[in-house]
Amino acid sequence: MSGKTKIHFDIRQYGILVALIAIVILFQILTKGLLLAPNNVASLIQQNAYVMVLAIGMTMVIIARHIDLSVGSVVAFVGGVVAILIFDYHLSWPVAIVAGLVIGVLIGCWQGFWVAYVGVPAFIVTLAGMLLFRGLAIVLVERTVSGLPYGFVAIANGSVPNFLGFIDYYDVVTLVIGLIAIVGITWSALKMRCRAKMAGRYVEPFAGFLIKTVVIAAAVGLVTVLLSLSAGGTPIVLVIIGILVLLYTFVMNKTVFGRHIYAVGGNLAAARLSGINTRRVDFLVFVNMGVLASLAGIITTSRADAAVATAGNMYELDAIAAAFIGGTAVSGGKGKISGAIVGALVMGVLNMGLSIMSVDSAWQQAIKGLVVLLAVAVDLIGNRRNA
Repeated sequence: MSGKTKIHFDIRQYGILVALIAIVILFQILTKGLLLAPNNVASLIQQNAYVMVLAIGMTMVIIARHIDLSVGSVVAFVGGVVAILIFDYHLSWPVAIVAGLVIGVLIGCWQGFWVAYVGVPAFIVTLAGMLLFRGLAIVLVERTVSGLPYGFVAIANGSVPNFLGFIDYYDVVTLVIGLIAIVGITWSALKMRCRAKMAGRYVEPFAGFLIKTVVIAAAVGLVTVLLSLSAGGTPIVLVIIGILVLLYTFVMNKTVFGRHIYAVGGNLAAARLSGINTRRVDFLVFVNMGVLASLAGIITTSRADAAVATAGNMYELDAIAAAFIGGTAVSGGKGKISGAIVGALVMGVLNMGLSIMSVDSAWQQAIKGLVVLLAVAVDLIGNRRNA
């Protein structure tokens, strides 16, 4: 492989991060500085947490060459069940959350069974699931269930307690969390680079690696400072997202199951010949998606402090868009959890920036549609050039 081709690959790999930074700068100018106001940054994370959770699971589903159209309906159904268990049956909210996650596992098993062991295409199974679980949500949540406990509502609306006080106006707990994140990201990047060099694999030029690492660290540092100036500091839901990103990055990069997902999505026939239980992989991918959709339902209900039958409308499209914008290949076999999170942030920044500018919601949908189309087109064109 020539040096020119390697450089081109790196540009494509980190292009979405550059695009996110460019979009942020653009809307910061267009909104006259309102986009990056501290409280708006915290709201951006809290309002789009459900997209990030769903995008993680959707990325894994798409890498395995499938799609899941049911996640929005699952969000409404599980959110309704959890709210009813708390409000009508007086279960403690932690127990209700566990029950909601168990329901997510069962939903994932149901859909995974039809896809993996019966052979029904995932598009059909999850389309049926979209109708089924939306119908169950409408039947179950006949009225708006509101007035949920503070602890439950704090999941999506609360902040990490500031037990270290303030330095001037800066939340010290938030600064510490941000510093730990920057050190962790830098150390992980250096470790991966050293391992690649020792294994004789290609590594990008040190100058490019240094610029990329500094840009990422600077972005995390900026978000940290802004959050430390916000009314609450670090949102609790951001900690949840951070844990999920670390967990699923490890699963996809360091475990046998993660490698099998990439193998199945990259070449199904070759995966079967190499002894991979492809049906089990497909089944577990949908079980995982069911759990994450349930978690997104819990976060959505917590954010609204209410459960309604119409919750989660179009969420599946947000999740699919975030995955594609983040670089997940349409044909499967390629994608990263970090890319999905960046894709979700692109969607979130577009939503918030356009809302601040008072752009009509119909135009917002049209703009997001064009962004998704462009992201997929760039991926396809890039694959053809590489081929």
